Amino acid sequence: GSILEPEERSMEPPALLEEETPLTAASSPAGCQLFGYVGIEAVLDQMKIKTMKTGFEFNIMVVGQSGLGKSTMVNTLFKSKVSRKASQPGQEERIPKTVQLHSITHVIEEKGVKMKLTVTDTPGFGDQINNENCWDPIIKYINEQYERYLREEILITRKRKIPDTRVHGCVYFVPPTGHWLRPLDLEFMRRLSKIVNVVPVIAKADTLTLEERAEFKQRIQEDLKTHAISVYPQEDFDQDPDDRVLNDRIREKIPFAVVGADQEHQVNGKRVLGRKTKWGIIEVENPSHCEFPLLRDLLIRSHLQDLKDITHNVHYESYRVRRLNESNRPALST
Repeated sequence: GSILEPEERSMEPPALLEEETPLTAASSPAGCQLFGYVGIEAVLDQMKIKTMKTGFEFNIMVVGQSGLGKSTMVNTLFKSKVSRKASQPGQEERIPKTVQLHSITHVIEEKGVKMKLTVTDTPGFGDQINNENCWDPIIKYINEQYERYLREEILITRKRKIPDTRVHGCVYFVPPTGHWLRPLDLEFMRRLSKIVNVVPVIAKADTLTLEERAEFKQRIQEDLKTHAISVYPQEDFDQDPDDRVLNDRIREKIPFAVVGADQEHQVNGKRVLGRKTKWGIIEVENPSHCEFPLLRDLLIRSHLQDLKDITHNVHYESYRVRRLNESNRPALST
């Protein structure tokens, strides 16, 4: 019989055959070249169909003094009566004694896409002689929405789709004074920018000349930089180079000088949204008249999903970590 001698084993792993070499991103920087149609791009159609069936949610808050056109601006943004103007109460009831929050929810549909829109107004903000801590009800409301989402998320048997009532964007209306930001404006944006996406705008910009408007915007930008207030879009969250270039252009324009109007007028044979004055019609959607188109593009057309992503991944995540740490402290101490 033959003697079976043990094989000599090398400590080095056997080399893979050329046919068995796995394709990785490192081996093919430009991606793997396909030899035929696979159908990967169909996932975009699947996502589109699913979104059109289920719809999505978007929650916006408007903050500012009475008479700055907050309700009109929201109606202009979505071209519908989504925000109700305050009725004309008696003289003694005109200014609320404390800051109140009113939320209105509508379902808007455009070309088969449904959006559940919630608009939260803050009547009474900044209308008192003593406005100390007038931002506390707003901060409390924002944190309550985070807490509601957190409670649903930590359930053992949670819903497939958790209702999202978190505030995705806060539009702050700065009065068109033409001077510097008031201490109230600075303190509000300093506190709120840490928990929500704050977008400052100059309300009723048609009361300023173009020179006054440009100077006022420059002063506001200097104030924000001096007090280290980071408004949306924040530089710290720019990851893609293309996004950084786009957001840099937006940051140069912030705060947007806007004019709101929910009435149409006839201009050169066309129906346009605008405000009629003795000198003519101020067209809301005309970039040479105001910067409302920039605000609309930021909130709806280009950065709506980014507002939701930052709300979930940054602001809500910070709240979630803080709350979980607070709940674990008693257990660690015992």
